[in-house]
Amino acid sequence: MSPDISARLRAVADALPLRPGLRVLEIGCGPGALAREIARRIAGGHVLAIDRSARAIAQAAALSQKEIAAGRLSLRRVAVEDFELARGEACFDLAVAVRVGALDGRHPEAGRRARACIAGALRPGGRLFVDVDGRLREIECK
Repeated sequence: MSPDISARLRAVADALPLRPGLRVLEIGCGPGALAREIARRIAGGHVLAIDRSARAIAQAAALSQKEIAAGRLSLRRVAVEDFELARGEACFDLAVAVRVGALDGRHPEAGRRARACIAGALRPGGRLFVDVDGRLREIECK
């Protein structure tokens, strides 16, 4: 168990259907604690953690050197409603967002755009999990 993860984020990780080899997109990663925990749990998989904040990405990079060097985690500064797969980048098996206004109902128009972007990044059958009012829920991307 990683010492730098809160009980709340640990509960999110516990609730996700994680297994070895998954490709996971974490949306709104902040300092990257959840991304590191997921990377630890998906041996042979990969986590792409995104955030719109340059400060958050810099902090996540500083705290995630071991996971980045091992190829288990990468970071990208982008707003979810502008997210696209990079050329040649494989689709994701699942996506997760905790406290992301575009996905938890606080910003409905941004949410519509964000869900469309996420749908384009998930493989067929891929799943999106969002923290809504402190509870992790699976939502449709459409």
